[in-house]
Amino acid sequence: MSDTRVPETAPRGARTARGARTRTRLLEAAEQVFTELGYHEASIVKIADAAGVAPGTFYLYFAGKLEIFDELVEDLNGRVRLAMADAASGGETRTEAERLGFQAFFRFTAEHPGLYRVIRQAEFVSPSALREHYRRIVSGYVRGLEEAMERGEIATGDPEVLAWALMGVGEMIGLRWILWGETDEIPPAVFEETMRFVQRALDADA
Repeated sequence: MSDTRVPETAPRGARTARGARTRTRLLEAAEQVFTELGYHEASIVKIADAAGVAPGTFYLYFAGKLEIFDELVEDLNGRVRLAMADAASGGETRTEAERLGFQAFFRFTAEHPGLYRVIRQAEFVSPSALREHYRRIVSGYVRGLEEAMERGEIATGDPEVLAWALMGVGEMIGLRWILWGETDEIPPAVFEETMRFVQRALDADA
């Protein structure tokens, strides 16, 4: 039985359902290898081995190590943004949305430490991928904050500055208590203190 065809715009090597699955396995393997070994110690052979495919198969989907690294950054970005947006959509107010979005971010970070380790490597390996990662997150964040300001739910100000500041809060808290902590989740007291800080930053009465 032949594989189901996928759209002609599918990435290289992923024109069939089987090809798409193999490509996904390679990205998952790349996340594992880059997270555990770092970019420079990682190799195409190690990624292919972790994916359970022959090294030659790798080149049907990616031109080389940098290409799969860049795509992994994009893939992690899309997944974390989707997780946060889906969670935040359940909030009736901007404050509730922020709380749910932060929870989703911390949960994703615990499940995918590569979000930190791979992204931090991008600063030196692929600076343009790093900038695009943050640009995409901030772009959606700014729109949500602008809408909340227009509704009078949060204090008025520069939404871009606020978006970068809040993103920095989440990233640093996650770094300290998930990557460097003794558990893979944010302690409840730390999360609540973080939310009090965020609330003060958003408070329309401040």
